[in-house]
Amino acid sequence: MAIVVKTLSEQAYEIIRERILSNDMQPDKPIRQDALSQTLGVSKIPLREALTRLEHDGLLISHPNRGFLVRPLTVNEAEDVFDLRLSLEPDAAAEACKKASDEQREKVKEIFIDLQNHADECSPEAVTVNSAFHLALTEMPDKPVTQVLLERLHLLSERYVRMHLEPPNREANAFREHQEIFDAWMARDGKAVKKLLKAHTKGTLEDLREQIPS
Repeated sequence: MAIVVKTLSEQAYEIIRERILSNDMQPDKPIRQDALSQTLGVSKIPLREALTRLEHDGLLISHPNRGFLVRPLTVNEAEDVFDLRLSLEPDAAAEACKKASDEQREKVKEIFIDLQNHADECSPEAVTVNSAFHLALTEMPDKPVTQVLLERLHLLSERYVRMHLEPPNREANAFREHQEIFDAWMARDGKAVKKLLKAHTKGTLEDLREQIPS
């Protein structure tokens, strides 16, 4: 196994990203880069690289006079992101389950087991595994543009998914739905995959409309 050495910028990115997903950094409050630099033990250059990357991910926004701020969660953005996912993801997963190689099917199975291990959690790790599971269902070598678009949408979805999983019993309900989607995908039942994934995504959006403050 190769040893992976992460740069200071990459380490700062991962720490700040986890804090944002954990709601430890409040939206619309300017990030004090001097204080954050000292807390993380990194200089301003790798810190700014990390913040710029997080802005590209859609987790931060920047203003000329206020610097970087955590992007607020809004119903409008949730509808935009999840509607786009609905237009791409169910069809892509339905097609991918029929084309999947043995290697791809094994990958989906391994990620599902990891998802099962996080079934009772509402943590940044659980949200990351959730995204990995959804993306593995749609992966097709001959559809790279679709995959890039879905990866971007899942980056924007992560904080909303974390919010969605906060109420009691949400994790259990989500895992039950993931189990049904996984079973249909492994059975190469594209019609069922499309139907289940649409219902799963629509249900998440409906819950978010009630959860996000107007």
